[in-house]
Amino acid sequence: MSEIASYRGRVITHADVEFIRQLIAAHPSSSRRALSHKLCEAWNWRQQNGQVRDMVCRGLLLMLDRARLIELPAPQWRPHKPARRTVISSVEIDGTPIQGELHSLVPLRFEQVRRSADEPLFHSLLQQHHYLGYTRPVGEHLKYLVYSGERVVAALAWSSAAHGLSCRDRFIGWSPATRRQNRHLLAYNSRFLVPPWVRVPHLASHVLGRMVRQLSQDWQRMYQHPIYFVETFVEPARHRGSCYRAANWIILGETSGRGHRCPTQRANRPVKLVLGYPLVKRFRELLQGCGSGERTQEHQA
Repeated sequence: MSEIASYRGRVITHADVEFIRQLIAAHPSSSRRALSHKLCEAWNWRQQNGQVRDMVCRGLLLMLDRARLIELPAPQWRPHKPARRTVISSVEIDGTPIQGELHSLVPLRFEQVRRSADEPLFHSLLQQHHYLGYTRPVGEHLKYLVYSGERVVAALAWSSAAHGLSCRDRFIGWSPATRRQNRHLLAYNSRFLVPPWVRVPHLASHVLGRMVRQLSQDWQRMYQHPIYFVETFVEPARHRGSCYRAANWIILGETSGRGHRCPTQRANRPVKLVLGYPLVKRFRELLQGCGSGERTQEHQA
């Protein structure tokens, strides 16, 4: 069976294209969304949590339509207004200074707040006090607020890992094909905030150390698969990444200064330091494909 293209890790053959044509012909009144769902069901194309890969499938159908390999029905709905950025509402929070030693704050409580009543507070904190603000994550993601008593002392966001990261990929030792298959077993610490009124030595590294011990279990509950490795980026012009280093994160290298879809070889954004942390001792074996589907509990690295 000859290969036509590869899309998001799936090889598309002439037989696949013919199947899609027949599917469209058999359901002439179906919308593009409905056709996408039908194709996902026919191919059993699903995410780790069992949901159909609808958005990925729609992207595939659009690609084939633009290549004139299939003919999709006309869109049944178009937005009347251009998309707007999400408006983040400000949430009042006690900004009284918190100072002292770390032991005065413990025990800390870690709350996963995605899809909870505290999610607007998380958004507001990042929007107001993180230099990157808040942006809606793409793909799998979790959001945490860290409490000392009733006071918030930290906020962390975790999302899907970068598509291609040369220094990380060399460190793990996986091939491009294996990376595409197993990238969902990594997570990216996209935001980490200690509010400016919290000034407690060693708090940030302590929070990171606690966080990596529970992240995989929480990911398993939400997405039905574990996490074996985490990564983050630090912009050296702004931060040294001291709290990550103190929490034993490993310096993997630097970014290229280009996005993964950059059409040229020229840098178009700041070069950042890449740090990583293995969550299990067998992370290389698991991420290279030897037992990557296992869901058993691993010893912490």
